[in-house]
Amino acid sequence: MAKLRCGIVGYGYMGEIRKRVIESIPELELVGVVETNHNKWKQINHCLVFDSFDALIQTEVDAVFVATPNIFAPDLCIKSLDFGKHVFCEKPPGRTFQDIKRISEAESRNPSCKLKFGFNHRFHPAVMKAKAVVESGRLGKILSLRGIYGKSGGKNYLNSWRNQKKVSGGGILLDQGIHMLDLFRYFCGDFEAVKCFINNSYWNLEVEDNAYVILENQKGQNAVFHSSATLWKHTFQLDLLLEDGYLIVEGLLSKTGSYGRERLIIGKRQFEDEAEAFGNPSEEMICFDRDLSWTLEVQSFIKCILNDLPVTVSSSHDALKVMELIDLAYQDATKNKQRCYA
Repeated sequence: MAKLRCGIVGYGYMGEIRKRVIESIPELELVGVVETNHNKWKQINHCLVFDSFDALIQTEVDAVFVATPNIFAPDLCIKSLDFGKHVFCEKPPGRTFQDIKRISEAESRNPSCKLKFGFNHRFHPAVMKAKAVVESGRLGKILSLRGIYGKSGGKNYLNSWRNQKKVSGGGILLDQGIHMLDLFRYFCGDFEAVKCFINNSYWNLEVEDNAYVILENQKGQNAVFHSSATLWKHTFQLDLLLEDGYLIVEGLLSKTGSYGRERLIIGKRQFEDEAEAFGNPSEEMICFDRDLSWTLEVQSFIKCILNDLPVTVSSSHDALKVMELIDLAYQDATKNKQRCYA
């Protein structure tokens, strides 16, 4: 069977990861990488290097991996789809809700093309195990969710394109918080009511460095989330509170290891007549040391292409709905500031 010919647009942090993953999968062939910064060209080996998207397209690739700053992603996705190419795009899918709507329209124009987005937290082992526990029904239905996801910023944080609103579209909520909001939807489906407060508590940027979000859906489930660039300690924790117990996903396998060891804690609801210590039920802890999330999400993309299957996980619908949540959150935060300072 002929290999799927792939190209990458953008060779930053994510472009490097995508290159490594593509080269590790037998069904794929990396044709080339588009990188406009010629100083990076010497870092790219074993494939062609281009300084324009048009040059890559002329090589007749089958699939395009978009790993650029947010400002460029929508047009690259749209152009790729209109050229008849399958597309894997990093999150977020642009700067605004309107961006993903334009991408979805291009997908509709090209029904033979597969489109997937990089919500790779769905493919982390602790999250996958938590999902399996929830779907087994052993702890009952989900009552509510609570999440915290944040980082310390870092010495180069002020200079990052991610904090330039014209380029990124938003701050920590859009950049990193989108993963947690996507997981909220992954476990509970859509949320219709959104409340949000944002601020610049330390970095004094044109985008937020903290966001506080509260969600509610028609099933009566609530979710609370703090997205932060001022935690000073890299932190990931997702709590799922269920009828008969709870799940805690904490730590996150990453390239740097800075979020700590990834693990899942499973606790069953116990009252004082069942537990050894009142208010402290027995817990099961599962630790994970191998991060296959980058590979698994690309393999699911390949499976859809080779078997002509619809993309059902990290799809354009998922991207659209999570971007709608973020759009509503920013709108509510703006209204709250206007009320506070009126």
